[in-house]
Amino acid sequence: MPYAAKKYSLDLLSEESVKKYVLPYYNLQNSEVSRIKFKDTDKQRAVYKVTALNKNYCLKKVYFSKEDLLFVYSAIEWLYRNNINTPRILPTNTNGRFITYNDMLFILTPWIEGTKCNYDNTDHILNSIRNLAYMHKSGKSFKPIEGSTIRTHFENISTSISKHFHQLLSCSNLAFKYGDNFSKLFLQNFNINSLLAEIAYQVSSTIDNANLTKSLCHLDYVNKNIIFDENGDVWVIDFDKCSIDYSTHDISYFLRRLLRRENTIWNLELSLKCLNLYEEVCPLNLDEYKYILAYLAFPQKFWKISKDYYNNIKKCNHNSFFYLLKKATNKDTEHLEFIINFGKYIENKFNTKIT
Repeated sequence: MPYAAKKYSLDLLSEESVKKYVLPYYNLQNSEVSRIKFKDTDKQRAVYKVTALNKNYCLKKVYFSKEDLLFVYSAIEWLYRNNINTPRILPTNTNGRFITYNDMLFILTPWIEGTKCNYDNTDHILNSIRNLAYMHKSGKSFKPIEGSTIRTHFENISTSISKHFHQLLSCSNLAFKYGDNFSKLFLQNFNINSLLAEIAYQVSSTIDNANLTKSLCHLDYVNKNIIFDENGDVWVIDFDKCSIDYSTHDISYFLRRLLRRENTIWNLELSLKCLNLYEEVCPLNLDEYKYILAYLAFPQKFWKISKDYYNNIKKCNHNSFFYLLKKATNKDTEHLEFIINFGKYIENKFNTKIT
């Protein structure tokens, strides 16, 4: 069975087992251990808080291979040595960088004390995007250590959006076929969302990928992984998904999570502040702005909820999906207005039409 697909019993991952079989390799067998997170999926992972001698540590069971772990270790070390605050992977008492227990891999890092990025705090948002720019600047020359998996992403955004757009069109055919409450709600909101998808496709189809900057990317740069310590300094945690990718992927992912919140919903002024601040460190070209526009334009929630509903229509909870879709579509007009105005901003900035 592939490493990532293995399943382990709760006994093997209990606090007692970890304390007995893993922590002695760090001379922490007499510490207090509490499990903070556990996900029993194909990518099974667990996180523990370890306390010893008034110091806190984070022990993590990772779900990927040793080669992937070496890439993650390389990324963390690279950023740390380029003055980005990241919790380094601590050595074992034999100077190793991980522990193997029953074919499971564990790593230990300092526990970063602080508060996660508050999306209602403008200073937090702007400091986070500035930090991302410095991460990308240093990550352009990143090279993982020998023996690592060379993680790369570089998904063609136009191909991806085209595929998802056609899935949306297939959902519309199914909506006419079934005619249930979910389908009626889907059709009521289809025109505006199909327009958003069409804009995303048209813009993405004009992007020259050769002009997109490549860098080491976090790929889960959201508030839960951005910590502000007591001095107000930014720390970045959880590099499980990191990869060499287009920098605009990281930027777009950060902005989309921010802009779908009620208090910051499709806030163009805030978005432009973020992008202007990012550009003080890493300037963006026209194709990179097109990438961000296309990424933000595509109606991700509308597409995913509808696809999942029609793929599971015979066994899903119809009411739950109905209310998920209702919530996802309650700011569609603001979304479209944002995309139109953001497009105009890009055209004025570069003095060119973008579609």
